[in-house]
Amino acid sequence: MLERRYTAIFEPAEEGGYVVHIPALNDLVTEGDTLEEAVAMAKDAIRGYIECLLEKNWTVPEEQEHLKPFTKNLAVSL
Repeated sequence: MLERRYTAIFEPAEEGGYVVHIPALNDLVTEGDTLEEAVAMAKDAIRGYIECLLEKNWTVPEEQEHLKPFTKNLAVSL
């Protein structure tokens, strides 16, 4: 059995729920109404994407190091 780990980026959706991006897999995107559903949908999307690649005998991408989003509080003098 093939096992891979990929970074998933969860963003709150405007209409509620979460949008999930998997950058290493051609920015694969899915969503879920709750965090738990979004995690399940992401795993299912990753599994389906990899299964399609394997059926076509294409290379399954490895996780790549990438910059992680972050927030920073900035002070501005006027």
